[in-house]
Amino acid sequence: MLENNSIILIIIVIHTIGVFIYKYYEPRIKGAKGEYRVAKLLRKLNSKHYKIFNDIYLEIDNRTTQIDHLIVSVYGIFVIETKNYQGWIHGGEKSEYWTQSIYKEKIMFRNPVKQNWSHIYILKDILQNYKHIKYYPIIVFAGSATLKNIYSSVPVVYKNELLETIKENRTFNLSNEEIVDISNQICRYAIKEKKDKRKHRKYIKRSIQSRNRKVKSLICPNCNGTLKVRNGRYGKFYGCSNFPVCRYSKSI
Repeated sequence: MLENNSIILIIIVIHTIGVFIYKYYEPRIKGAKGEYRVAKLLRKLNSKHYKIFNDIYLEIDNRTTQIDHLIVSVYGIFVIETKNYQGWIHGGEKSEYWTQSIYKEKIMFRNPVKQNWSHIYILKDILQNYKHIKYYPIIVFAGSATLKNIYSSVPVVYKNELLETIKENRTFNLSNEEIVDISNQICRYAIKEKKDKRKHRKYIKRSIQSRNRKVKSLICPNCNGTLKVRNGRYGKFYGCSNFPVCRYSKSI
């Protein structure tokens, strides 16, 4: 009897630990599933015109970024942020956070539009010799989420709309030689070691805390300009004093 109780206790402990581990890694697991679905979809693009990087980590000047999908093409560079969510999604490009609504529960997550622009700023620093590059940020929801009340000039689309959104841009921007050189430069700044990827995650946490402190002090978190009150289509908002070079904005 005592032996049976010990076995049951061990099973309960193992189950509890397993649940805890899954809950801890659940966001990463869901994110990886969504990125896999999108990566599989992107394989349908013509490899002669589109050079694809999936889940790439970049570092420059002690700044790191992780880009879900990066496409270097004759039409410019596409920077794709993937979200694998369910429920209803609400948000605007000037908000700091968006909302995921599942029944009565509301979960806040970082604005993916601003998140994607932070990737582009680092890419511009890496590729500063290519001032003429056109960048196309795209947010794609790969899960079962329903997009509700989304206000964004940056495309926010479902997975089945992604290829069409990419192919809408047909103006030639880069030569094949430039694509090769740009791809090589990106590879030179890519992080491959797991320890460096863990360092990136710590950097992101510190970066978010630093951004929040700057915004509270009305300092632009992207270029350290001054955040000033401006009038827009949807009312007043904070905009960077260095606009249009810096397009950071925040709702009031």
